[in-house]
Amino acid sequence: MPKIAPTRRSEVSATLWAYRREFLLAGLLSSLINLLLLTPTLYMLQVYDRVMLSQSELTLVAVSLIALLMYALMACAEWWRTRVLVRTGMRFDEQLSTRVFNASFEANLNQSASAPARAFGDLIQIRQFLTGQGLFAFFDAPWTPIYIAVAFFLHPWLGALSLVFVLVQAVLAWFGHRYTVTPAEQAARAGNDSSSYLQEKLRNAEVIEAMGMSAPLQQRWSSLHRTWLAQHETAQGLQHRVAAWSKFIRYSQQSLTLGAGALLVIKGQLSPGAMIASNVLMGRALAPLDQLVSGWRSFVSAKAALLRLEALLREHPPRDVALQRVAPSGAISLQQVTASAPGRQSPILKRLSFSVPAGSVVVVLGPSGSGKSTLARVLTGIWPDVSGEVLLDGLPLSQWSRDELGPHVGYLPQDVELFEGTIAENIARLGEVDSAQVIAAARSTGMHEAILRFPKGYDTLIGEAGNLLSGGQRQRIGLARAIYGSPSLLVLDEPNANLDDAGEVALLRTVRERKAQGTTVFLITHRRGVLAVADRLIVLDQGEIKADGPTAAVLASLQDAA
Repeated sequence: MPKIAPTRRSEVSATLWAYRREFLLAGLLSSLINLLLLTPTLYMLQVYDRVMLSQSELTLVAVSLIALLMYALMACAEWWRTRVLVRTGMRFDEQLSTRVFNASFEANLNQSASAPARAFGDLIQIRQFLTGQGLFAFFDAPWTPIYIAVAFFLHPWLGALSLVFVLVQAVLAWFGHRYTVTPAEQAARAGNDSSSYLQEKLRNAEVIEAMGMSAPLQQRWSSLHRTWLAQHETAQGLQHRVAAWSKFIRYSQQSLTLGAGALLVIKGQLSPGAMIASNVLMGRALAPLDQLVSGWRSFVSAKAALLRLEALLREHPPRDVALQRVAPSGAISLQQVTASAPGRQSPILKRLSFSVPAGSVVVVLGPSGSGKSTLARVLTGIWPDVSGEVLLDGLPLSQWSRDELGPHVGYLPQDVELFEGTIAENIARLGEVDSAQVIAAARSTGMHEAILRFPKGYDTLIGEAGNLLSGGQRQRIGLARAIYGSPSLLVLDEPNANLDDAGEVALLRTVRERKAQGTTVFLITHRRGVLAVADRLIVLDQGEIKADGPTAAVLASLQDAA
């Protein structure tokens, strides 16, 4: 008979399994707490059936002291259980937070998730469930049959009544799960859609205001908002109805149990102490079910968060941090590279193949939509859907650790994004600031003097200087960030789009300096002013190489073709 291979746990499940001892300890403490919760029942039995009959003050004092001791022990167990679970939740968060950050970053980069930042919310949701009342309810639920058994011990009719109420409460819990979870999730999604739409449009508030687009945008947002309100009203209505029925059952249980006990006392089948104790006992039997009903939504949400987190980490496994490479020289080779994008029938780049030796300056020309920016992303290894091979020093980019490769790559995208922090920190790529290298990079791009004119110089916060920087200055700071640390590969996508004549002169000087230091430079542009520094010219058209070779030869062939 063939052996069945054991199912491998997911990364999140394996992390939770690593804390099985902590959860076992919390379960044992829950058992102790629930056992001690029988103290009020036993105390009432002793007071009503023993102390009241014997009129013994000494017995009352002794019973009360024992009860207080049990309550103190229960409080310590409650504190210990909470402390264990809170610490477990914090350690769980710390252990997975880096992985979730890296996986979310990759998901956002690869555009493989609609909201990768939600993963952090999922992690928090799981941690909060591990430390909240929902988990306590699961620990306490197994004690419900024990409480019912004690009620049967007091009297069979009381046990039967307890069983009936437990079944009714269980049916209510099932109903609440089946009919309220889906509307609540739909309302949450509608609320997220409305909020995301508004936040996305507010990023372009200047364009909206300048061209009078606020009215139609407000109408679209109002439509989304009304959808959310309607679904929210439906979900809340169902939840309130379930909560109202739960209260009705709970109050009915308290009164009917007391009434049934009183009837048994009248018939001489139960003592007054047992009557009061049974009421308290039945309340304890239904308490975990009440907690399950109220906490079921948090359990379902935590389970959904767990599944989403497992899928995210499974799709983006950890990189080999032990992988070490020699610093690359910058030689690039593309072998039958095809780049595609979701929603497009034809590829953006079609079977591109070329090799560039280290220290070369390559200019890529082409009309809009020819695939130039996609080629820039492919060269840096950040385009998600690529077939073929992109080799750096003969090794596929996928085999490099990004943290290790990053300092050897400089990239200037079309849309330059500067991050929160100082100008020096932005140029230093948000790492440890090497003042000499920061100033050298700024001087190379011609921004040193302009930076010094700011009130705090290189220590000026980008948030403060954001409105003071022109498009050209942003591009130059982005260029300084790209060349910081003398990378081996430099990919510049439309680096002169916002530059004036002085800025373009500084750009050409920077490229010449990088070439003199052996850096491989790719200049993606539609302006031919940078051709003076090019060793090689590649012309793209509709994702294919139309011309490739030495600059002068390619220009001559294009002129002959024209």
